[in-house]
Amino acid sequence: MNLADDDYTLFALPRRHALDLDMLDARRRTLLTQAHPDRHVAQGTAAQRVAMQWSVRINAAWRRLRDPLQRAAYLCELGGVPVRLEDNTAMPAAFLQQQMQWREALAEAGDAAAVEALAAEVAAAERAALQRLQRQLDDEQDLPAAAATLRALMFVTRFRDEVGRRRDALGQ
Repeated sequence: MNLADDDYTLFALPRRHALDLDMLDARRRTLLTQAHPDRHVAQGTAAQRVAMQWSVRINAAWRRLRDPLQRAAYLCELGGVPVRLEDNTAMPAAFLQQQMQWREALAEAGDAAAVEALAAEVAAAERAALQRLQRQLDDEQDLPAAAATLRALMFVTRFRDEVGRRRDALGQ
């Protein structure tokens, strides 16, 4: 193992957005077992420190690959297309209009049924965006389009979380 390897190489997985998460989890367990500091006691404290670094690296890579949005951003960056979530929030007018409509619907939702209907609509939009993102990354290899889809998807997931908090406040 090499600390400088990308996450996919580390886990011996194909560089794709679609992943077998069970395989990812199994590979993590295997790697953590190999890197566990207790396995390196006889080699001294330096070897144990290196093993601890490996454990941290393995867990960080696992968390990144496990999350579909982080995984997409990582793939874009590996392909030389930074997503720039912090400073590139430009969105198409139609997307912004949809966001405004959803926000108005949430503000006007007077009961649990209205919030639930909005939650279902947002969840469907999120699933469609995730499918589009995966297609852009894996089938089309269109990293700039994937980066734009990912930026939009981040807005959708944040709004989904707002809807969830509203649902919780209504006692659902």
